[in-house]
Amino acid sequence: MLGSVRYEVLPAKATEDKVLAHVPRDVVVTVTASPVKGLEPTLALTERLAAHGYRVVPHVPARLLRDHAHLVEVVARLRAAGVDDVFVPAGDADPPAGTYEGALPVLRHLTELGRPFGQVGITGYPESHPLIDDDVTIQAMWDKRAHATYIVSNLCFDSRVLAAWVARVRRRAVTLPVHIGVAGPVERTKLLAMATKIGVGESTRFLAKHASWFARLAAPGGYTPERLLTRSAAALTAPSAAVAGLHLFTFNQLAGTERWRRAMLTRLGG
Repeated sequence: MLGSVRYEVLPAKATEDKVLAHVPRDVVVTVTASPVKGLEPTLALTERLAAHGYRVVPHVPARLLRDHAHLVEVVARLRAAGVDDVFVPAGDADPPAGTYEGALPVLRHLTELGRPFGQVGITGYPESHPLIDDDVTIQAMWDKRAHATYIVSNLCFDSRVLAAWVARVRRRAVTLPVHIGVAGPVERTKLLAMATKIGVGESTRFLAKHASWFARLAAPGGYTPERLLTRSAAALTAPSAAVAGLHLFTFNQLAGTERWRRAMLTRLGG
C-alpha cells in the first residue's frame, strides 16, 4: 500500500512549492476544496501541478457547484489541463453555492456528459458521519457505484473500525476499489499553524467538525500511521478487501510525509 499512495493537500499559498520540493512525480496529488474560498484555488493549483507533470486529482464538491452549466465549465477546464481523475464529495458548504445538495446528481450528470474522466472517486465513512446515519452512507455508496470507479475512506484512527467497515462495504456487494484514508505523520505545532492559516472562519468550522481528529493527532504518542497500518494490515491486504492503496492526509506537511513513507519502504524492504 505504501507503494501506491495519494497525498492530499490544501490549496494554500506555499503548496505548489512544497509539492515540487518534496513529492515524487509518481505520487498522486489530490487537492481539497474550501467551502469558504470556493473552487477557484483548487482548479488553479490543479492546473499548475498538472503542468509540472503530476497526476492531480481535484476535489469537486457538489455543494460548491452553482449549477449544471458550472459543472460543464469545470469539466472543460480540467480536461484542458489533462486531468483524468476527479474526487466528488458532497462537500461542507452550508448553504450550498447552487442547486446541488449532494454528490449523486453531479455523478449522474458526469455520466450524462459521456464520462469525461476515466477515474471518479467517492467518499466512504469508516467512522460515523456527524450528520448522516451509517446505513445511509453505505447505501449512498451503492447508489453511486455505477457512476464512480473508486472509494476514498475518510480519516479513521481505529484499526478495528476500519477493518469492520471494509468488510461491511464488501458484504453489501459494493466492489469498487478502496483507497484507505490515513493521517500522515503530523507535527503538532505545524498542525495548529495550518489550522490557523486556512482562515479564521474556516478554521473554526474545521475544528468544530473534526475536534476528535485534532485531539488524537495532537496528543503526545496518541497516533502514528505505522501503528494503525500494522494493526490493520491483515484485514486491508486480504484480496477480498480490494484495497488499492493509501490516501494520506498530509495537512500540507509534505516533507515529513514523504520522509516517513521512504523510511517505511526501506524498513519493509520495498
